[in-house]
Amino acid sequence: MTPEQYVQQKAAASGSSFYYAFLFLPKERRAAITAFYAFCREIDDVVDEVTDPGVARTKLAWWHSEVLKSFAGQPTHPVMKALMPLAATYRIEPRHLQAVIDGCQMDLEQNRYLDFPGLQRYCHLVAGMVGEVAANIFGQTQDATTAYAHKLGLAFQLTNIIRDVGEDAMRGRIYLPVNELQQFDVKAHEILKRQYSDRFVALMKFQTDRALALYEEALALLPDADRRAQKPGLMMASIYRTLLREIAADGYQVLHQRVSLTPLRKFWLAWKTQALGRVQ
Repeated sequence: MTPEQYVQQKAAASGSSFYYAFLFLPKERRAAITAFYAFCREIDDVVDEVTDPGVARTKLAWWHSEVLKSFAGQPTHPVMKALMPLAATYRIEPRHLQAVIDGCQMDLEQNRYLDFPGLQRYCHLVAGMVGEVAANIFGQTQDATTAYAHKLGLAFQLTNIIRDVGEDAMRGRIYLPVNELQQFDVKAHEILKRQYSDRFVALMKFQTDRALALYEEALALLPDADRRAQKPGLMMASIYRTLLREIAADGYQVLHQRVSLTPLRKFWLAWKTQALGRVQ
């Protein structure tokens, strides 16, 4: 298997909404975002699939080293072999990749966040920096597009957190800020035991309203000059906002299941954004 085949398989196998947005890109840009996304999946898998924290730390340390070696011209992992020929063209720097690793490292060090600013720091690393790289690959020409990309990345990550409350609880993690749980009188043990209540529903509505507002803020930051190039991000926003509305319509039943859209519906939403230029 070539490095290009490896990253394609890694991206497609994830079933992510991001994959559907990549389909509409020109070949080289699609190759770059696929390789970068595969890198992010590799790092994320270390934390989600390795049960021994010591082993996970060792693997992340290896990836830190692999990034430095790769930018020095000596990649060994197929993901880095696929990414490096495109890195300079799309302004991908070591700091971008190291930030993703550092963000996943946070998952090994803490499983609670006291307040929203603390959670934002985590989101900046695992999603904001990813958004910055993606915007460059899609064809950013305006400096202001970076702020849009970071805000959109934050909205995406908060959507993931809302969707995955139950799955994360099974791993002993609660990303919802502690002071917001207290505000709605939701106890950590209720989430870990996956117990629903009116208080939990109110908490999740608060989380969802904030995420939806962040999508609006992000879209308002996108300069008109870059709107066409940034369509893949708009496609993802359409898919993710639709997912949030589905979760809300379902009464925030996220503790015992992972709410998702069908592949056909994701493709349809992506196509509509591509064709009409509007975010659903």
